[in-house]
Amino acid sequence: MTDTSQSAKRKKSFPLSLKVPAVSWRDLAATLGPVLILSALAVLAALHYVRPAPPKTLVMSGGPEGSTFQAVAAKYQQILARSGITLKIVRSQGSLDNLNRLKDPSSGVDIGLVQSGIEGDGDHRDVVSLGSVFFEPVTIFYRSDKPLDRLSQLRGERIAIGPEGSGTRALALALLKANEIDAQGPTQLLGLEGEAAKHALLTKEADAIVLTGDSAAPATIREMLHAPGIRLLNFTQGDAYVRRFRYLNKLDLPAGTFDLGENLPATSITLLAPTVELLAHSSLHPALSDLLIEAATEVHGHPSLLQSANQFPTPAVHDFPISTDAVRFYKSGKSFAYRYLPFWLASLLDRALVVLLPIVVVVIPGLRYLPQLYGWRINSRIHRLYGELMTLERDTLGDLSPDTRAALIDRLLKIENSVIARKMPGSHADQMYNLRQHINLVRERLARSGLTSNVPSPGADRD
Repeated sequence: MTDTSQSAKRKKSFPLSLKVPAVSWRDLAATLGPVLILSALAVLAALHYVRPAPPKTLVMSGGPEGSTFQAVAAKYQQILARSGITLKIVRSQGSLDNLNRLKDPSSGVDIGLVQSGIEGDGDHRDVVSLGSVFFEPVTIFYRSDKPLDRLSQLRGERIAIGPEGSGTRALALALLKANEIDAQGPTQLLGLEGEAAKHALLTKEADAIVLTGDSAAPATIREMLHAPGIRLLNFTQGDAYVRRFRYLNKLDLPAGTFDLGENLPATSITLLAPTVELLAHSSLHPALSDLLIEAATEVHGHPSLLQSANQFPTPAVHDFPISTDAVRFYKSGKSFAYRYLPFWLASLLDRALVVLLPIVVVVIPGLRYLPQLYGWRINSRIHRLYGELMTLERDTLGDLSPDTRAALIDRLLKIENSVIARKMPGSHADQMYNLRQHINLVRERLARSGLTSNVPSPGADRD
């Protein structure tokens, strides 16, 4: 018989050996499973806090045609357009109208300018401030031969305080009430505002007028100071007003502020001024909040007669809480991504980082230590078998009865068969063979105890 035929015969006589697995898939799954589950939970938790992409459109309640509010809204519109955000401007009657729209969820208005001190109707818990953006001075002009230094000295006169529902009227009533002046007394309160109020004072149909907002622009103040017999009230009690009304600010203006040539006013004067706040819903996207404050900085950060450079916007708290996003912006500015990347790309990266964070914190360390965890799991199974063998060996000490010997033999066979039948990766084969050698040592101990004939080897014929 040739060598080739003998080799073929041997192949037919003996089955092919099983391939030793390189990895124990069961142990790998048991090790990798918890890491994947924990990672998935971390990602899901992060997704819960990921805000959607910022909307491309915002709606702003502005002001009357030609008003400062409307002009400011138009400037915001141009600045936001640079970042691809469309700002739709809705005309309004002013601060009170803007605030009521923000309080009404069905109005569709996202942001608006509101003079501090205006309360409006309805619940405003959803309304937050992005900061105060500029002053709106309260100017009270009166006709008199001698200057007055207290608002209470106008008691019994005809005072134009603006129409019902206007912000001017609401503020004037608050100041007059603090001076014990109301409509039920001798004082006559007129519902005139703006040009109508100025005309009434010049034609002596009114004794005093209250102007705020666009009606109290520097050009108007200059015009009224030039009018014969007309004076501007100096709030000498300015500090007391500011303490009593938290939304008011004291403005000290030097002589000649409004007209250097004519030196008007002739002496330094104190005015009171609420600020105008940029209000929004508390759900406003953080990225849009940053854009709006940045726009407000560009529009209102320059100096003027009533403010210094970079005085606005400011996170001064008045009637509405400052949003947490605004506080963060005023403290640290825009994030790195929004500072150096286009708005749309920064927004995408900002949301992606929230999802990537748990992957970096959980998944990567988990995969890094996966080989150690896998090895620990395999070793723990081998060590468990060693523990059983050591327990059995301790039980062989001393005199053994026939039943005890039979039980030890059965336990030893089960341990050895478990070692042989257990699937282990090839990387741990040396530990398994060492374990089998130690099993043989215990078998030899039993043999020396006179049990050799009763301890068959694994795979032997036990018939």
